[in-house]
Amino acid sequence: MHFRIKAIGPSGSVDMLALEARDANEAAQLARKQGYAVLSVGAARLAFMRGSRGARFPLLLFSQELLALLESGISVVEAIETLAAKEARPAVHHVLDSILNRLREGSTLSGAMAEMPAHFNELYIAMIRASEKTSDLPASLGRFIAYQTQLDELRAKLTSAAIYPLLLLGVSVLVILFLLGFVVPRFAGIYDDIGGELPWLSRVLIDWGKFLEQEGLLATALLLAGAMAVYRLLAQPAVRVRFGEALWRLPRIGERLRIFYLSRCYRTVAMLLRGGIPIVTALQMVEGLLAATLRPQLAKTITAIREGIPLSQAMDRYGLTTPVALRLLRVGEQTGNMGEMMERIAAFHDEETARWTEMAVRLFGPVLMLLIGLLIGTIVVLLYLPIFQLAENIG
Repeated sequence: MHFRIKAIGPSGSVDMLALEARDANEAAQLARKQGYAVLSVGAARLAFMRGSRGARFPLLLFSQELLALLESGISVVEAIETLAAKEARPAVHHVLDSILNRLREGSTLSGAMAEMPAHFNELYIAMIRASEKTSDLPASLGRFIAYQTQLDELRAKLTSAAIYPLLLLGVSVLVILFLLGFVVPRFAGIYDDIGGELPWLSRVLIDWGKFLEQEGLLATALLLAGAMAVYRLLAQPAVRVRFGEALWRLPRIGERLRIFYLSRCYRTVAMLLRGGIPIVTALQMVEGLLAATLRPQLAKTITAIREGIPLSQAMDRYGLTTPVALRLLRVGEQTGNMGEMMERIAAFHDEETARWTEMAVRLFGPVLMLLIGLLIGTIVVLLYLPIFQLAENIG
């Protein structure tokens, strides 16, 4: 669940943070671990409930355009001025104008972004702040662009893989509703004229068909009310936590979820390390990206690293590695290139996740079609079963 936190930052300024946690207490604890004094915690509203004011700032596009301008040799202020001058969207123009005003007042780029946490997340601000210390802002922007592009590609693969089963399920529900609401009542009229005793299952099916035909509005209202009740139930933090824990206990799915979250963690830590951020700080910053099941293990890993235990050994001890990840982490410790090794770990597991998802969808599609075919076939058989029995009696 997403929370918006109003807190006093290490520099003394009042900041707004956006964090993901199981409940408000955990969100407050995450903010305190990052050095903030929490003033208030509130649940973040969903994107479709925020209206136009909650429009997302195009962070990837902004980074790409800013990098192109900086590589042409102009300063940061001139680059922001150029982006603001060409921007036609009022909300985006307002953000760029606010950054420009703070830069003219002598603030750093990271400081200006830190005042707008709704548009610039903590990881992005930390990356910009680290690049300001080393004077390699273009390189940091390039790393973020590569990082975000890879995440978007993985998200697109997972989304496209889920479209076909959802479409198949939706069409199947419409076909079943058509059979129950239109075809079944027609057969009911025929059987009423013929008379006689119907099989029990056929009678239940016909009664449902009559109900849908006669009380269509009521049935639609009940269906919508049920969907809304399920949605509100899943929106409860305790229910979502239990549902997530149930998924994690499934043999194959639980392991896939663990690898997915670890891959996202590795990729983010790699970006931060290559931007000059220390390993302990980077691990603390990615805590909110992990599932609630893995966060205690990450906290223990951070404690072990502070006690002098090597990163690979600490992460392996608390279940934050895979066989491939462990080997590459050890190579990174030997070569001193941990950022690149973590990037390779993430790329390997992202490809593995994409292949597994594609295979699961290919298997799930035929299985879903088989189940839907059996359901529709059962409806048809139950409709014609009284006719079969009548034919046997006549014979």
